[in-house]
Amino acid sequence: MRFRSPFLIGVTLALFTSCRPEAPDLSFRAETDDMRFTVLPDPVPPRARETITYKVVVRDNKTGQPIETGQGRIFATSMDKASTYDALLPGQGLGTYYGKLSFITSGPWAVAIQFRRDSTKPLERLDWMQEVFAARGEPKR
Repeated sequence: MRFRSPFLIGVTLALFTSCRPEAPDLSFRAETDDMRFTVLPDPVPPRARETITYKVVVRDNKTGQPIETGQGRIFATSMDKASTYDALLPGQGLGTYYGKLSFITSGPWAVAIQFRRDSTKPLERLDWMQEVFAARGEPKR
């Protein structure tokens, strides 16, 4: 005789799903004077000669509220002085913006975002270094 209990099945599923590792959060978090940024490139890791879409979530530093009427851009420069840039355009989700960069070479790139809450506010700047991997099928440098 087999015993099947919905409760036992539910507990087993809960235990199984709680033991699975969660996907790591690969986003970059930083703050300016007034705003908090969460930046995530897609794909991860970024590769040379592919279009990389950056998802940027912007929130007020004090209240945590999303900034819905912001204006900004994302741009990058390599050590060889190659550059790429794009406007940050609103996307799905409050305070979510998207911009695309195309890195021509692999290696370290200086990346920055300039952003303001609205046209009456000054631009604030966020800078970081981004390692860009070799294009698919190319050897590492």
